[in-house]
Amino acid sequence: MKHKVKYIIVILFLFHGLAEAQERLIEKGNEKFEAYSFRPAIDIYKKVLEKGYSSADLLRKLGDSYYYNAEYKDAGDTYMKLMSEFPDETTAEDYFKYAQTLKTLGDYDTSGMIMSKFKEMTKSDVRATAFSNDRNFKKEIEDNSGRYILGPFEFNSPYSEFAPSFYKEGLIFSSDRDTGNFARYRHTWNAKDFLDLYEVNADSSSINKAKKLDENVNTRYHESTSVVTKDGKTLYFTRNNSEKKKTIKDDKGIVRLKIFRAKLNEEGAWDEIEELPFNSDSYSVANPALSADEKTLYFVSDMPGTVGESDLFFVTINQDNTFGSPQNLGPNINTEARETFPYITSEEILYFSSDGHPGLGGLDVFATKIKRQDFTGKVLNVGKPVNSNSDDFTFIFNEELRTGYVASNREEGLGYDDIYSLTETRPLVFDCIQQVTGTVRDKITNEVLVGATIKVIDENNEELLSTITDSDGTYSLELDCNKGNFVRALMEGYIPFEEYLGVSDGKPKIIDFYLERDQITAGFGDDLAKLLQLSTIYFDFDKYNIRKDSEVEIEKVIAAMEKYPSLKLKVNSHTDSRGPAAYNLWLSQKRAESTVNYMIKKGISSDRLVSEGFGETKLLNECTDGVKCSAVKHDINRRSEFIILE
Repeated sequence: MKHKVKYIIVILFLFHGLAEAQERLIEKGNEKFEAYSFRPAIDIYKKVLEKGYSSADLLRKLGDSYYYNAEYKDAGDTYMKLMSEFPDETTAEDYFKYAQTLKTLGDYDTSGMIMSKFKEMTKSDVRATAFSNDRNFKKEIEDNSGRYILGPFEFNSPYSEFAPSFYKEGLIFSSDRDTGNFARYRHTWNAKDFLDLYEVNADSSSINKAKKLDENVNTRYHESTSVVTKDGKTLYFTRNNSEKKKTIKDDKGIVRLKIFRAKLNEEGAWDEIEELPFNSDSYSVANPALSADEKTLYFVSDMPGTVGESDLFFVTINQDNTFGSPQNLGPNINTEARETFPYITSEEILYFSSDGHPGLGGLDVFATKIKRQDFTGKVLNVGKPVNSNSDDFTFIFNEELRTGYVASNREEGLGYDDIYSLTETRPLVFDCIQQVTGTVRDKITNEVLVGATIKVIDENNEELLSTITDSDGTYSLELDCNKGNFVRALMEGYIPFEEYLGVSDGKPKIIDFYLERDQITAGFGDDLAKLLQLSTIYFDFDKYNIRKDSEVEIEKVIAAMEKYPSLKLKVNSHTDSRGPAAYNLWLSQKRAESTVNYMIKKGISSDRLVSEGFGETKLLNECTDGVKCSAVKHDINRRSEFIILE
């Protein structure tokens, strides 16, 4: 019995020791994960799983480590394991990344099912809204596909090449290629070599002629994503946060990214290198891009105010080369996922990469038209072949030549990331014009309102344009259907009315307005028929029943009485002089009573109505008995009046 106790104690100690060892291993893996050292984190997490230990947090971090390293097959297997073993602990973000992973792997049907689950969990998420709104993104991507022809980039190597930027007659790009250094420094995100910036000229003809930028720019750590001013004298570029050849880490042990600015000296070297004032040791600022007039710098950051994992920002460059305050580009462009690698063309088209907007998988390239820092335009996926089910990014474009470059980690590439040349065969269509037409009418009388004003108001309540209705009461205008607008109808004496038109596909729209009077400006004794511009209320010859065409006019009177419940009327009926006077008097009385009875049946209280027939006793012209008159003149006397009593 004593021996059994000893064995049990030994086993407990062994289990305790193993548990402690696993906990230390997981803690070490988490430290690597939090520091963005994904490759070491993957190795550690895999060892823990091999020892039989698993948890939702471990699988999530392992899946994310694969995801951020673009190892999508392993990421998909890990996320599926997470959802299978720990369904109650699976988060919305897990579902989103799994859906993105499945798209990258080409399984669009399953990806759609997973996105539906994501939508259920996060209905207010921009990505969920985009997934469920009326736009047919699949068709839209198909329509935009085929606009570009991709070609080779002769300076690719078996390593990584990406982030091209135009410089003089050539390019600057980023690469982790071996340049012959005895000691090659590796970073731990993906166990690849650190990145440097290289320059190639238009006359370069081989990979060996890719020239590394001078040591004032390139250090032993990361340098990437650059942009040069048009005069070639100022360089903005991304670099690891470091000082005196040592990296600087934040409180979590993460080495952040910063943007630096360099000046070209008289000897043709880059010096006067300075970091930009809105950099920080606690968040990253990277991927600089310049506006066409070079007065605005665009960049990527996860600074406070960021919507997702990384957002696009802009900052004004002042005349004295100082900077304004960074501004977020807003929710139309930034999602809860990753937006990165901006580029702005001479025609103010912003290209960027995102895995938050609907795409083909991984990072896709998107484009939107911007004007005067208005970032509310339609965001378009540029389609295949620029985009694939892998990561596609760092798109640049020369609008004069209609050529450019893009980087991708698609499988057919030579290295881990490769640059591809591109030629545009047909431009993207950003301008979406919607024809809006219609009429403006009086709601009660249905009469057209000539000269009514139609205004277009944007979502910031600013008037964009206006027009007036013509002699037929009609109007016509054109709207930007990339944006939401209010179409408002106004007429003096009437209550304004408006209709909202959201972002659409540009199909023509008809909006007919029916305006209500602000008030009936009338008093005792006035004829409501004149105020409402009623047509003649006709009766069949020698009859007093209400005809169908007359019902329409009487309904207008009923509508007015319903709107103004204190209104009381006297219905007067008149005939022309043709026929015996006594008979005309009787017939007009019956017609007046018939009109009142019709209104009572329609819900108007009898105590609000009085009727009287006047026959031919109150003619409006000379057409008395014995006087020859035209039918038109006789018609003037055959009339109904709705005289206001109260």
